[in-house]
Amino acid sequence: MFNFQHKNTEFFDCFVESAKCFYRGALMLDEVMLDYTRAAEKMKAIIDLEHEADAINDKIIDELNQTFITPIDREDIFALANGLDDGVDYLQTTLQRLVIYRTGQAKEGVVSMTKLLLESTSEIIKSFELLKDIKKNRELILESTHRIGKLESEGDRVYRQEIAYLFDNVKDPIELIKWKDILENLEDTLDHCEDVSDMIRGVVMKYA
Repeated sequence: MFNFQHKNTEFFDCFVESAKCFYRGALMLDEVMLDYTRAAEKMKAIIDLEHEADAINDKIIDELNQTFITPIDREDIFALANGLDDGVDYLQTTLQRLVIYRTGQAKEGVVSMTKLLLESTSEIIKSFELLKDIKKNRELILESTHRIGKLESEGDRVYRQEIAYLFDNVKDPIELIKWKDILENLEDTLDHCEDVSDMIRGVVMKYA
C-alpha cells in the first residue's frame, strides 16, 4: 500500500531542499564576487553542492516513478525538479569561468547581479515552502513569483548598463570578453530563476 499523504509531503519537502541548494550556490558565487581569494575554495564547495542537488533531483524522480497518485501533475513535478537542479548548474558554470579566466575582483555592477540572484533564489525557496498548500497560499505564492519577475527585470537593466560600461571603458579585449561572458551567464541564471517562477505560477493556476 502507498502512503499517499507521506508521498505528497515528500515531493514538496524535496523541492524546498533543492531550492535551498540553488540559494546556497548563489551565496557561494556572491562570496567570490566580494572576495576573489576564496574562488578556489568555493569552486570545490559548489562541485559538492552540485552533487547534492543531483541526489535530491534523483530522489524526486525515483519517488515519481514509484508513486501512483501525485499531488500535482507528474510533468510539473518533473519540470520543477529539473529546473531547480539546472539552476545549480548555471551557478557552477559561472564560478568555473571566474576561476578559469583568472578574473580577479569583480566590479560593483557584477556584484549587483549576484545580489539579485540571492534575492531571487530566496524568493524561490519561499514559493516552494508555500506550495505545499496551494489553495491557502495562492496569493502569497503569486506575490513571490511576481517579485522574482521584477528582480529579473532589474537584472536586465544592470546587464545592459554593465555591457555598455565594458565597451566604453575596458580597452583590453581579453578582459572585455571575460567579463562579458560572465555577465551573460549571470543574466541567463536570472532568466532561469524567472523560468522556475513561471513554472510555479503555472502550477498555482492549475490547482488554486
